[in-house]
Formats: sequence, C-alpha cells, structure tokens
Amino acid sequence: MFSSFPVKVIAGLGANVTLPCGLLSKDSFSFGNTGIRVKWTKVADDEALNEDVLLSMGFHKKTYGSFEDRVFLEEKDSQDASITITDVAMDDTGRYRCEIINGMEDTVQEILLEVQGGLIDGVVFPYSPSEGRYNLNFEEAVQACEEQDAVVASYDQLFEAWKNGLDWCNAGWLSDATVKYPITRPRAPCGGTVDGPGVRNYGYQDKQSRYDVFCYTSAIKGRFYWLSQPDRLSFDEAVQACLDDGAEIAKVGHIYAAWKIEGYDRCDAGWLADGSVRYPISRPRKNCSPTEAAVRFVGFPDKMLKVYGVYCFKAEQ
Repeated sequence: MFSSFPVKVIAGLGANVTLPCGLLSKDSFSFGNTGIRVKWTKVADDEALNEDVLLSMGFHKKTYGSFEDRVFLEEKDSQDASITITDVAMDDTGRYRCEIINGMEDTVQEILLEVQGGLIDGVVFPYSPSEGRYNLNFEEAVQACEEQDAVVASYDQLFEAWKNGLDWCNAGWLSDATVKYPITRPRAPCGGTVDGPGVRNYGYQDKQSRYDVFCYTSAIKGRFYWLSQPDRLSFDEAVQACLDDGAEIAKVGHIYAAWKIEGYDRCDAGWLADGSVRYPISRPRKNCSPTEAAVRFVGFPDKMLKVYGVYCFKAEQ
C-alpha cells in the first residue's frame, strides 16, 4: 500500500520535529509482531545516494550516519511508525520514505521536511497567576498567556528554551495539553538527579487539572520602557501614568520580549498589567540579579503600596 500524497512538515532550525507514518489499514498486523520491519530513508534525486535513517525490527533499532542518536521511533500505539528528529539541521531538509514491511502487505509513505532558517525570535516564560502556583486549568492557561500578549508555548519552543538555559521547577501546560518542565540543573526538589538534565514530562493531563503554564511571545511591535516619575506609584496610579503618557501599562510578555530579544536592562522594580512587580536584568551585577540574566519577579504586592515605578508599552502606530 502506497500513500500517493506526501505529507509536508515544516520545522524551525534546532527544533524537534515528528515525521508521521503508520499502518494505513487497521486490519494490518501491529508492530507487536516481531517479523515486521520499519525502515526510514532520506531519499535523494539519485536513489544510489539515499541515506539510511532508521531500521527497526522488533526490539532491535538502529540509526545511521548524521541521524545516529538523534532519531527515535514514536511508537505511540501498535500501528505508529512515526519518528522524531531532534535538533533539526538545515541538511535535514528533504524527502523521507517510511516503509513498513511484513512480507504480506507493505506500507510505503513519503514525507517532505522543510527546515526553516531559524526559529522566530521569541521567548518562552513560565507564568502563574496572583493566586499562586498550580492554579490554572488548561482553558485558564490559554487565557492567561493571551492576557500577557503571548500564546501557550509548544513543546518545540520549550525544548529550544531549555537548550538555551531555561530551568524551572514548576510544571506547566503546553499547547498540546501536555504538562512539562525544563531542568538544566538536576536537584532533589525538582524531580531528583537520576534522570539528568532535560524537559521532564507529566504527559497528557485532564484539562481541568491545575498547573502553571509556559507562554511564548515574539518580538514586540512597539516600545517597552520605564516611565520616569518623581514619585513611586500605587497600581492604579501606574496604570493612569502610562495612559497619560499615551501608552498602556506593559504586560508580562512585553517585559520578557524586551529583555530577551532587545537586551533591555533596568534595575528598578515596576508594576505590570497583571498586578505583578518585576524588573529585567540582561547584565548581571551586584544588587541586580548578580548570578544570572533574568526577569526578576518581586511578587504580587498590595496594589495600594506606593513603593514601585511602572513599565509602559507604546504600540507602533
């Protein structure tokens, strides 16, 4: 059986990507039959130059060449022959052939993989509401990210952030309704040290369960800035001060994008639209996040307190 319409898959440079393949007939043998062989090949214009990617027969699996230790069978069920390629490179662009061979009814499928020149400039950030950690069901998580000028992050985006050093001990929703958290420094309170660094996985969860969320925002279209004021402000005064300046009080997504993408740095704690107080440090120094570049989180203080300034955002006209 041959699937005549190749599936096209697009991935960002450095991301993980899944190439789908499975038995086309539900009446076919499952992969539990050790006689079934799964073979993945990267197809060249000249078939003599084809590259072996992965070969699987029963419990025996082997990857080849540049794909060694970088390609894994998904095996989500007994009829799934999809593979995941990790840390996608530009050279991975091309046509892939999946063959499921049982000697009676073979299945052949082709997938076109396009690797784009880079991930969209953006940043993943963990978010929890003023009520504290583990207070968002999936629908509330989606809304929370939207309110911060962001969307719920995908696994690929979280994985890329982990590779770039994101370490967070609280589990959060992702866009596919799985729950994960990134650990670069394994330690006892954060899942232990046995598994080593990685993106820890709680898997798919009931959408009414409550966790934090990982949000993703891209480059801001406008200006994020600290509003100079003679006095410190309450939250309501901060909101009004930005309005008086022809802007709006900045959101959490704005401060993360300005910090990560633009290198914004200021050692003054300021109100944001969700009622939190934060400040962005891209140049660690004494008394200003001395150990790491980060958006520092002060908390959700009493909104009547007049001890903080404000960060504003003025959208492009």
